[in-house]
Amino acid sequence: MSIEFVNETEAEADAEQMVACTRFVLDAMHLHPETDVAVTLIDPEEMARLHVEWMDLEGPTDVMSFPMDELRPGQPGSRTGAGVLGDVAICPHVAAEQAAAQGHSAQDEMLLLLTHSLLHLMGFDHDSDEAKAEMFALQDRLLTAFLGRPAPKATTA
Repeated sequence: MSIEFVNETEAEADAEQMVACTRFVLDAMHLHPETDVAVTLIDPEEMARLHVEWMDLEGPTDVMSFPMDELRPGQPGSRTGAGVLGDVAICPHVAAEQAAAQGHSAQDEMLLLLTHSLLHLMGFDHDSDEAKAEMFALQDRLLTAFLGRPAPKATTA
């Protein structure tokens, strides 16, 4: 797997843990070992710009997903084809605010947002109650398994 991680901010982030979490999620979802994904931490100003450009919504958000090859999860023993999963943009500033409100670390919040966004790249969404329940349960299972402890709870839908 090719996982590109770039921190364009002054925020502290455990890059090794972020890459390991990405690798864990992609492997758990049975994506091809040659799947490519990029994760970038960006400042609130850049996130606000992307938020307006792509969603027509003002202000910075916590995370955005930019799918590329529409890769979907595989099955045990049957991985998906290789390709570019897409890009994840996380705003550590917004993540830190959400983490403080929820009582967990900014790093845990960024891992939660990363897992959430990777699932979006694989076609999961929360546009109905049923889809939301499925996605958030999977997100919780994956992050709990990666961390080896209960995952932080999602602050946004």
